[in-house]
Amino acid sequence: MQGEPLISGNLKHKLREIDLAGRLGHSFPVDLIEKARAVLGIEITQLQRLADRLDERFCLAVEALDETLRQEKKIVVIGVGKSENIGKKLVATLNSTGATAVALSCQNALHGDLGLLSMGDLIIALSYSGETTEMTTLLPHVKKRASQVIAMTGNPNSTLAKHSDIVLDTHVDEEACPLRLAPTSSSTNMLALGDALAMVLLEKRGFRAEDFAELHPGGSLGKYLLTRVTEIMRHGNDLAKVTPETLVQDAILTMLKCRAGAAVVVNDKGGLAGIFTHGDFVRGYQNDRQIGDTPVTGHMTAKPITINENDLAVEVVKILRRSRIDDLIVVNDHGQPVGLVDVQDLSRFGLS
Repeated sequence: MQGEPLISGNLKHKLREIDLAGRLGHSFPVDLIEKARAVLGIEITQLQRLADRLDERFCLAVEALDETLRQEKKIVVIGVGKSENIGKKLVATLNSTGATAVALSCQNALHGDLGLLSMGDLIIALSYSGETTEMTTLLPHVKKRASQVIAMTGNPNSTLAKHSDIVLDTHVDEEACPLRLAPTSSSTNMLALGDALAMVLLEKRGFRAEDFAELHPGGSLGKYLLTRVTEIMRHGNDLAKVTPETLVQDAILTMLKCRAGAAVVVNDKGGLAGIFTHGDFVRGYQNDRQIGDTPVTGHMTAKPITINENDLAVEVVKILRRSRIDDLIVVNDHGQPVGLVDVQDLSRFGLS
């Protein structure tokens, strides 16, 4: 076959690494890095000043948002230009945390999309100048429908601010743009303040990690937080079970058959008596080479850590890490052992 020779994906990746290494070895002007650090430094300073001037108006905004959601109304975010883009990100964050929100373009709202705003909805209006024509033109119309208007603006004396119920001041003393033209510090302030609103609202509403996972069922986070212990535990023929009287050598054979690093020790009533692990065997063998002929009751852990079968699998991860153990016994609501989770099982289910 004529033409360019085929190059494998691995080789292409290696060639890119070599090329990148060569470019990184090139001597670039140091001032490029310093300029980047200066931009970040300016934005960090402005963010700190924003944090320092937060006051009760922020609390009022969170209360208003919470009340809107309690009334089963929605949050409508409006903005123009860069502020509209930031507003869309705020909407995405609110929705991902269970707060119903939509983005409304000021331009489109003036030409029919105002129907998206229902009576009693809350408006968050984003405009650094607070004097954008589309925003000020739309404002009287949204106030007829909205329960409240929260303004995020850099100009507390603007038209937007004067016609809003709550004003959150995002002003900056300096933009990070060397020409002092492109919105940089100001847009970062607005973005970060939106995150602060969403996160504090999340906590106020008691939104949990499990709730977050419910809204992200397709991602790895959803899998991590929605999987139940029953879905990952070893049970049935894969669960090594022995009695306190079982000889250690027989317990080891049972564990090998189940390819497990531990055996659940049960009493004659099926209740939990303890756990015997491969580590217990190794430690016992160092002191007694005849350990195989002794019952596991003398080497097991009598009161092992357990987890309920209906708990989330993420709790298994927390317990194994906190307790520094490799095996966790699963019990039902009556305290009877029904399964076991080995630390190696976590990786198989993408939970490690």
